[in-house]
Amino acid sequence: MARSGRRPGDNDTRGEVLAAARATFADKGYHGATIRAIAAAADVDPALVHHYFGTKEDLFVAAVRLPMPPAEFADRIIGPGVDGAGERLAAAFFGVWEDPATRDALLSMLRGAFATDQGAAVLRDFFGTVLVRRLAGRLDGEDAELRMTLAAAHLVGVAVLRYVIRFPDLESASVDDLVALVGPRLQAYLG
Repeated sequence: MARSGRRPGDNDTRGEVLAAARATFADKGYHGATIRAIAAAADVDPALVHHYFGTKEDLFVAAVRLPMPPAEFADRIIGPGVDGAGERLAAAFFGVWEDPATRDALLSMLRGAFATDQGAAVLRDFFGTVLVRRLAGRLDGEDAELRMTLAAAHLVGVAVLRYVIRFPDLESASVDDLVALVGPRLQAYLG
């Protein structure tokens, strides 16, 4: 039975909740995972999970292990200027996908997007917040949000073919090769 509060002598309950969340999301997908199941896997009360992370969506974003808070993402990609932003975006995107822990969570989100309307909404909200709105707000010219949506579509399409369907040429390509090939295409959307 799950205990409430922090375990005596345990200094990393938050980390154990995150580990349980990653495992549960990877095993059951976004929709099959519940706060209650994650709490049980971490041997804590569900209220503690809510205390640390808030909603299931907030927990999922934390479990995905974004390399930086979304607010800093636009600064990293566009901050140095629009020139080269396509390559920086491709490098950041594929860098997250190459981390096995991050990849499992992203695969769960991607599979959920194809399985249910709610899963599609989570993916849309995730990419809409992290990628589209934040970056589009930093771009000049008309149709910035549409251009960023097209860039996101390009990246997600490559991710589906590389990490889900596992097209041999894409799967065997190095991240440097992907950045070199995809970066200029993204740059066309951004600039």
